[in-house]
Amino acid sequence: MDDNDDSGGLTEGLQMDLFHPESERDPGDTNVQKWGFDVHPVVFPVTLLLVAVFVAATVLLGEQAATVYSDVRSFFEGNFSWFYLLSVNFFIAVLLFFAFSKYGKIRIGGVEAEKEFSDFSWMAMLFSAGMGIGLMFYSVSEPMVYYSDVPGFFDAEAGTGMAGVAALTQTFFHWGIHPWGIYGLVGLSLAFFSFNRGLPLTFRSIFWPLLGDRIYGWPGHLIDLVTVFATLFGLATSLGLGVKQINTGLSYILGDILGVVSVPTGTVPQILLIAIITTIATASVAAGLEGGVKRLSTLNVYLMFALFGFVVLVGPTVFIFGAWVQGLGSYFTNLPSLAFFTGTLSDGSSTVNDWTVFYWAWWIAWSPFVGTFIARISRGRTIKEFVVGVLVIPSLFSTVWLAAFGGSALFNSLQGNGAVLTAHEQAGQTVAMFALLDQFPFGAVFGLLAILVVAMFFVTSSDSGSLVIDHLTSGGKHDVPKTQRIFWAITEGVVAALLLYSGGLNALQTAAIATGFPFSLVLIVMCYTMYLGLQTEYELLQSEEFADRVQDITDEDVAIDRSRSEVVTDIRETSESADD
Repeated sequence: MDDNDDSGGLTEGLQMDLFHPESERDPGDTNVQKWGFDVHPVVFPVTLLLVAVFVAATVLLGEQAATVYSDVRSFFEGNFSWFYLLSVNFFIAVLLFFAFSKYGKIRIGGVEAEKEFSDFSWMAMLFSAGMGIGLMFYSVSEPMVYYSDVPGFFDAEAGTGMAGVAALTQTFFHWGIHPWGIYGLVGLSLAFFSFNRGLPLTFRSIFWPLLGDRIYGWPGHLIDLVTVFATLFGLATSLGLGVKQINTGLSYILGDILGVVSVPTGTVPQILLIAIITTIATASVAAGLEGGVKRLSTLNVYLMFALFGFVVLVGPTVFIFGAWVQGLGSYFTNLPSLAFFTGTLSDGSSTVNDWTVFYWAWWIAWSPFVGTFIARISRGRTIKEFVVGVLVIPSLFSTVWLAAFGGSALFNSLQGNGAVLTAHEQAGQTVAMFALLDQFPFGAVFGLLAILVVAMFFVTSSDSGSLVIDHLTSGGKHDVPKTQRIFWAITEGVVAALLLYSGGLNALQTAAIATGFPFSLVLIVMCYTMYLGLQTEYELLQSEEFADRVQDITDEDVAIDRSRSEVVTDIRETSESADD
C-alpha cells in the first residue's frame, strides 16, 4: 500500500476534498533533496548541531554535567511529583472518553482507509517499540526491590507473602495502563492529524487547530526539534541500558554458569556490542517497515513467547498463575488510590519519587517516539479499536509477563533457596533475570535466548526510532530514502556508544526525565486540540455535503457501513466486503 495514499480510492479523494484543511502546504514541500537525502531545511541541520553540541558537552564536562542533570531531576521530583501523577491520570481519562464516546466510531485515515497490517503484526510492532527492553530489564529486578523494601502505600512486612503481593501490585501499576495511556494518546493524536487531515506525521501537526499554517513556521520547527532531541537521546539511553544487560548476561552465563569462556564486562565490550547490533539494526531499517521492522518485531514476539512458555511450564506454574490473579486483583482494587498516591501524608514519598515519578516522566518524554511509531502503523482502525488495542491488550500481557518472571523470583525467595534475591543484591539489576533462569533446567540455554530477545529488542527499538526521526526530520513525509534511514540508525548507535564511553548514560537519563515536565504541559494542550479535531470530523461526517457524496457512492458498487448510527464509519467495494 502506498503510504501517501489517504483513501481507498473509491471516491477519488473524498477524505482530501472534505476533511483536509485548506492549506497550500504539503508534507515536506520545502525539503532539500540531495546526496540521497530528503530532509527538512531547518529541523534536520539544527538537530545535527544540537546533537553534536550536547554529546560534546556531556563527554567533555563529565561529572559536572552529571551533577547538573541530577540536580534538575531532584528539582522536578521534589516539587512536581503531584503534577506528574495528576496529568497521567488525566491523559487516561481523556483517551477513554475519545474511545467510548461518539468519537469512537471515527476511523483513522477516513471512512475508506484500510488496515495496513494484520492485528498480530500491529500488536507485535507496537509492543516491541513501547516496552521491549524495559520489561526484560525490570521484570525480575523491580519485584525484588519491593519485596525487600516494601513501598509506603502498602502495609506489609518485608520478606513476607504480603510483601510479594505488594511487589507485584506496584510493578503492575508501573507497567500497566498508565504508560500505554500516554503512548496511546500521543499515537492517536498523531495518527488522526496525519491520516485524517493530511498533515505531516510530526508532532507539530497536532497543534493545527490552534496554530493553523504556522505549524510550518518556527513554532512548528521548535516543536519538532524538541521532539527529535528527546527521541534520540532517550533512545540512546535505553539502548545503553539494554547493551549492559546483554554484556552482563553473556558474562554470567558463559563464564559463571557454563565456564566456557570469560566474557569481560565494561565499556569497551559494550561499545563493541553496540557496533554489532547497530549493524544489524541498520540492515533491518534499510529494508523498510514492511520488510525489516515488521518481520523482526513479529519474530521477537515469538521468541518472547518461547521464553515466557519455558518459565511458565518449567517454573512454579501454579504459583505463577495464582500470583497473577492475586496481583491483578490487588492492582485493580488499589488502582484508584495508588494512581493518586503521592506519599505526602505518609512515609511513602521515596517510592513515588524514585520509581513512579521516574517512570511517568520517562514515559512522557518517550511518548513522541513511541506515539509516532504507533501512529505510523495504525491507519484503518477506528478510534475505539485503536484505544482498546493499545491500552488494554499490551497492559494485560505485561502483567502476565511480570507475574511469570517476577512471580517466579518471589517463589524462589519465599519457598526456594533465595538465590535470585541474593544475586540481585550482590550483582545488581542486570543479573537478576539470568539468576532466575539459572534456577531451572536448561537455564543456560534459555538465558542465551533471553540475551537474544534483549538484542532483538535493541534492534527493533533502533529501527523504530530511526523511522520516527526520519519522519520528524523530513517534514513529516511517510516515505524517506534508504540512505536517510541508514544514516539515523548509525547515528543512534554512535550517540549511544559515545555516551557510554563518557559515562554519560546515567546523567543523560536524568536529563530525559526532566523533559517529561514540559512535555506533560504540551500533552495537556494536545488533549484540547485533539478534541477540536474530532469534533470537526464528527460534524463533517454528519454534514449535508458528506451525505450527498455518500448518496453518490451508493449508486456505485460499494458497501456503506453506518455501524448502527447515522454516521458513516466505513466504505468498501462490494467485492471486498464479500471477501471479508
